[in-house]
Amino acid sequence: MANKEEKQIKAINPMLFLVIILLIVAVASYIIPAGSYERVWNEEVERELVVPGSYHSVERNPTTPFLLLMSVTLGMQNAAYIIFFLLIIGGMFAILNATGAINNGMANVVRSMKGRELLMIPVCMVVFGCGSAFCANFEEFLAFVPLVLAVCLSMGFDSLTAVGIIFCAAASGYGGAITNAFTTGVAQGIAGLPMFSGMGLRVALFITLLCASICYVMWHARRVKKNPQLSSTYEQDRITAQNVALDVDSVEPLTGRQKAVLVIFILGIAFTVWGIVSQGYYIDELAAIFLAIGIIGGIVGGLKPSQICDEFEKGCVNMLFPCIMIGLANAVIVLLQDACIMDTIIYALSSVLNNLSSTVAAWGMFVVQDLFNVLVPSGSGQAAITMPIMAPLADMLGLTRQTAVLAFQMGDAFTNVMAPTGGEILAALAMCGGISFKKWMKYLAPLFAIWWVIAFIFLAIAVNIGYGPF
Repeated sequence: MANKEEKQIKAINPMLFLVIILLIVAVASYIIPAGSYERVWNEEVERELVVPGSYHSVERNPTTPFLLLMSVTLGMQNAAYIIFFLLIIGGMFAILNATGAINNGMANVVRSMKGRELLMIPVCMVVFGCGSAFCANFEEFLAFVPLVLAVCLSMGFDSLTAVGIIFCAAASGYGGAITNAFTTGVAQGIAGLPMFSGMGLRVALFITLLCASICYVMWHARRVKKNPQLSSTYEQDRITAQNVALDVDSVEPLTGRQKAVLVIFILGIAFTVWGIVSQGYYIDELAAIFLAIGIIGGIVGGLKPSQICDEFEKGCVNMLFPCIMIGLANAVIVLLQDACIMDTIIYALSSVLNNLSSTVAAWGMFVVQDLFNVLVPSGSGQAAITMPIMAPLADMLGLTRQTAVLAFQMGDAFTNVMAPTGGEILAALAMCGGISFKKWMKYLAPLFAIWWVIAFIFLAIAVNIGYGPF
C-alpha cells in the first residue's frame, strides 16, 4: 500500500506545470496582438522607465518551436544569479550537515521546546517578515527551507507549515514594504515621492498582514499536530521525514567541534543581516558569506579538504531540481518579452481602470498589479513598467500617488507566493519533498483571500485620508 501511495505522489513532476505554461504562452503569441511602450533611461532611479501614453502596436513576433526550446537556456541565464546562489547554499548546508552540528543542534532545540512547539511559529515569522519588510529579503529565505522543514516535521507539523512559516511571512513583509528599496523605494522614486514617505500606514499594514499570517499558519499547524492525517501532505511527509526529520529521542549532547560550527553559522547569519541592513548586500555578497560559512565550518568541524569538496558537490546536486524550476519560470518571461505581448497585457489591464470611482479605482490598481506580478515577478522590474503609467493615472482619477504606490507594493507581494513564474515558491515546494502546486494553492487560498480583504481595507483608508504627501 505504501509503495502504491509513494508512486502516486511521484507520478506528476512539477516541471510539467511550467512546461504547460510555456506552451500556453507560445500559443498566445499567435493570438494576442503585439505592442510596446517606449522607454527612456532615468538617471535618478538608474533604470529604464515606460513613457505613459506611448503604447503602440508593433510587428507580431510569434514564438517559433526553436525559440520555445531556446527559451529554457535563456531563462537559466537570466536567473543565473539565483541559481548559483542556491547551489552554494546547498553546498554549504551539506558541509555543515556532514559535521553533525546542524541536525544535532536542531534536535536539541526541538527537544527543549517539547510542549511549546507552536511558539516557534510566531518567533520565526516575525524574523522572516521583518527581513522582507525592511531589507527586501525573499530569495535569500530559500537557504532556511531545509532547516525549517526538519524542525516542523520533528515537531509534528507538516511541510506546508514549513513553507508557510517562511513565505507567508515574506509575503506579509513585502506587502508592508516599510523600507523595501526594491518595491517601495523604486516606486516612490518613479512617482516623485520622498523616499520611504508615508511609513506610518505601511507599518500598520505590515503588522496587520503579519498577524493574520501568523494566526493562519498556527491554526493549520495546531490542526495537523492534533491529527496529522488532516494534512494533504501526510503520506508525502512520512516519506520526507525519513530523510530530514530530527531524531529527538536519541539525540546526544553537542560536541565541542559541533558547538563551534554552530557559532560560526550563527555569526555568519548575523553578519549577513548586518550586511543587508547597513551595507546593501545582495545575492553575490550573501553567496560569498555562505560559501565562507561552509568552508570554515567544515574545517572547524573536522572534515578533510576532500570531504568538504565531496559534501559541497552532494549539496549542489540536491539543489538541482529547484534551480531547474527557477530557470523554467524565467523562460516564461523570456517568451512574453520576445513576443512583445507583455506590454499589451499591461496596457489592457490599465485601460480597465478608467471611469471608476476613486476607491474602486484604487482597488482596481491593486488587482491589476497583483495580476501583472504573475508576468513580472521582479519588484523593481514591475515598478519600472507599471508605475510610470499608474502614477499619472492616479492624478487623472483623483488619487494620491502615494495610494498608487501602496496598491503597487501590495500587488507585488501576494502573488509572489502563489504565481509559479517567480520560481522561488516552486523551488521551496520542491525542497520540501516535492509538494504539489495544487496542494500549496489549496493551503494558501483562505489566507490569500484574507490578504486581499486587508488590502481593500487599507486602500479605502488611503483614499479617504488622502494618503500623501501627494
